[in-house]
Amino acid sequence: MTSENPLDPINAYAAADDAPLSEGDPTGSPARSGSGTLTAIEAARIAVKTLLHGGVRYVVVSPGSRSAPMAYALAEADASGRVELLVRIDERSAGFTALGLALSTGAPAAVLTTSGTAVGNLMPAVMEANHAAVPLVVLSADRPDELRGTGANQTTDQLDLFGEHVRFAVDVPAGTDPQRAVETALSAATGVFEDTPPGPVQLNLAFRDPLVPAAGDHLPEAAGPGIWQIGRGPEPLTLSPAAATLDERRTVVLAGHDAGPVAEAFARAHGLPLLAEPSSNSRFGPNAVGPYRLLLEHFGPDSAQPIERVVLFGRPTLSRPVSALLARADVPSALYQPVPVAWYEPGRRTELPLDNLSDLADFSGRGSSAWLDAWLLAGAAAQRALDQVLSEQPAATGPTVGALVWNHARGQLVLGSSNGIRDVDLAGQPAPEPHATVFANRGLAGIDGTISTATGIARGGRQETTLLVGDVTFLHDAGGLLPGFAENDPLLRIVVLNDSGGAIFNLLEHGAVQESGTYGNAVERLFGTPHTVDIAALAAAYGVEHCSVRTTAELAEALAAPPQGRSIIEVRTDRSGLRELHGRIKAAVAEAVRGVLA
Repeated sequence: MTSENPLDPINAYAAADDAPLSEGDPTGSPARSGSGTLTAIEAARIAVKTLLHGGVRYVVVSPGSRSAPMAYALAEADASGRVELLVRIDERSAGFTALGLALSTGAPAAVLTTSGTAVGNLMPAVMEANHAAVPLVVLSADRPDELRGTGANQTTDQLDLFGEHVRFAVDVPAGTDPQRAVETALSAATGVFEDTPPGPVQLNLAFRDPLVPAAGDHLPEAAGPGIWQIGRGPEPLTLSPAAATLDERRTVVLAGHDAGPVAEAFARAHGLPLLAEPSSNSRFGPNAVGPYRLLLEHFGPDSAQPIERVVLFGRPTLSRPVSALLARADVPSALYQPVPVAWYEPGRRTELPLDNLSDLADFSGRGSSAWLDAWLLAGAAAQRALDQVLSEQPAATGPTVGALVWNHARGQLVLGSSNGIRDVDLAGQPAPEPHATVFANRGLAGIDGTISTATGIARGGRQETTLLVGDVTFLHDAGGLLPGFAENDPLLRIVVLNDSGGAIFNLLEHGAVQESGTYGNAVERLFGTPHTVDIAALAAAYGVEHCSVRTTAELAEALAAPPQGRSIIEVRTDRSGLRELHGRIKAAVAEAVRGVLA
């Protein structure tokens, strides 16, 4: 949404002298300057007060001069216990930290930058927030109008920099009251407007010199930090059992990212198998099937019990077998969509969108005991076969690491994109009830800012948090390990599967190209991206505890230890045999399942 949108306050606040203003700051300074035009500090205090009134409790600040008025106003609010500030020198890290705070708290979180390239560094976090419907508030400081287009230092066209990736973007001229702009932005960020999901917004705040507080201003007396978030987790739901009048159908419930516990409750109430991705927060309960993606071919169109219908909750992102199932024209599918979502455009998917569970039940029908039992028996056989293959080698592998992290994680679990989340999807055995709230940046499934996101999640959720990443994802955001001055370390344990490169490409078609030898070392060089980084030394440089393990037994012992502040468990492994390992897993599962379904 841009300044041309009818919801945009445009420049109306420039003349809105009767609009409510700040009641003053904690130091007793007046709300307006004597000339009737707001000073930079006065405007910043109004913006901060409006942000807090709208539910913002965390702001991540990157240093800069033009953004100084907002920084000082936020420092005043922080000292009085009304907001909690985190400081990051890297704006990209700041953006993803704010994203994590918004994810864990469910409330809008803000990130403040100075002008110029600083704002552009927020683009990856804004893009992720757009597709994942996260209320991220960008506070970009800017030069006043008279300096724009003149070659003034750090001056560029910042409004609409994020284009269609923000729900709302507005330019607030220097000296004007920002209240209406902030209020509208928060409404857009939290999804108040009809048919619009939550998402990121941009407030481009111009400030004119002076950028520092007046001579008599000072910080208020410290009130101590506030606690803005109490630990929460996915609580199981209970739905009424399916009506006996519903038709029996061979339907599966597919729970993609962010589906929530309602998917598990629906599958249980209707006697249907539940195929749940790890970040669905539905992967638990008696109907959940662990290695489901290896079973889909056994319930295909030529099988004795082919899938007839699919009910989809959330967004499926992880596997090609699932994508192939949803693409089948002979298998009708429905998508439960009670509220607007940001991850697809209406009319671009084939599923029938349904906004209530009653209509969804009519579509899905209920499963017969034979249908559910077939999936549960096949799932149990597949899990045993998978576990047997993994137990045959003591050295840690991606699937064994994924299974162990899934079993040990408590509080909050963050899964990096690439192989880590897929290893959990393959080998993480569903529990009767959820052990942790699971987060993942699946809006665009990038590896950008994963450590920073997890840090924000840990700070916002105020719970023990485990992050599972590969070494490339870890190195991509190593700067996210740098905390702000005097910040308390969150309980964040980072498990790094270090196989010296990008293992996921070995499992894609690029692995076959590498095996053929027709492109020499191009696949390894361009996709595997091997490296020799000393992660222990990197951890020491950032003041993070580190230990290294190589076997599953050593990893299990390390995960069983209580977390202490921030720590890194580096799992050293070899990716050269990964493609062959997955082939053995698939073959073993196929043999076991054929024996059960025969």
